[in-house]
Amino acid sequence: KAGDRCVECHDNEAAEMGQKIVTGEKLEPQVIPDKRGSIAVKVQAAHDDEYLYMRYEWQDTSHTPVPFVDGGKMDPDNQVKIAMMFSDDNKSEEDDFTGSVMYSGRSGCWGTCHHDAKDMPDAPKQEDIDAYEQKDQIDMKQGIRKYLTESRTKVEVAGRRGKKRGGWDKLKTPEEIKEELDAGRYMDLIRHKAGTKESENGYILDDRIMTGGEEVLFNSSLENGLWVVELKRKLNSDKAGDIALDFDKLYNFGFAIHDDYTNGRFHHVSLGYKLGFDNDQADINAVKK
Repeated sequence: KAGDRCVECHDNEAAEMGQKIVTGEKLEPQVIPDKRGSIAVKVQAAHDDEYLYMRYEWQDTSHTPVPFVDGGKMDPDNQVKIAMMFSDDNKSEEDDFTGSVMYSGRSGCWGTCHHDAKDMPDAPKQEDIDAYEQKDQIDMKQGIRKYLTESRTKVEVAGRRGKKRGGWDKLKTPEEIKEELDAGRYMDLIRHKAGTKESENGYILDDRIMTGGEEVLFNSSLENGLWVVELKRKLNSDKAGDIALDFDKLYNFGFAIHDDYTNGRFHHVSLGYKLGFDNDQADINAVKK
């Protein structure tokens, strides 16, 4: 609320916050018994003249079956999925938010999550979605997925006087959405599924789009109880939804890990960080190879 970045106040207490969530002390009504509340991840980055290289490393965990899913695994094909989001760090007009995407400079990818998304407290009923006149503009057949404030005419945040929070039914027109996309107001999204070895590159604006971006090469392995995920991403791309990475700039960055065969909201999400190139001011500094 004061305009500070989330990481500046909460970095040292993230593990404690996570433990309160997974045990049901805060926020989470569907507890997975003995699920770990946080993951200590080592992140390294490097670059050459053409590519960004990143490496993630963390300890595996023993399986904790999900009691409300048959077989105990939400995604039995993928023990681990890892996703990353990027946005530029330019000032957004006269707002006091850092980043062309509102809130991305403060909170990274958290700005894509809303109270009316699928499996969230204010998620709309499918019958209400089916009655929405713009329902065919994006894929709403399985509920509301991630989106940005920039794609809606209004997003309810406070939820006062019984108002449902979110803006799922306040979609801008396709022409307005294209203007936002062309202006770079989106989150570049890449994801890797360690089990099926599927890699995806898309973006988030009016919906979560998992295709269309330049191919990102991933390699993932689990050896001696240690997960290692490496990626190779082109610095520059002309594909829709791809952020071009410039050595002279900082970028808002966040990542999430679906651990132990989980899906949906049951993931571990980082706070928002700054990615830079040969820049000591960056939280994650990609150094020249």
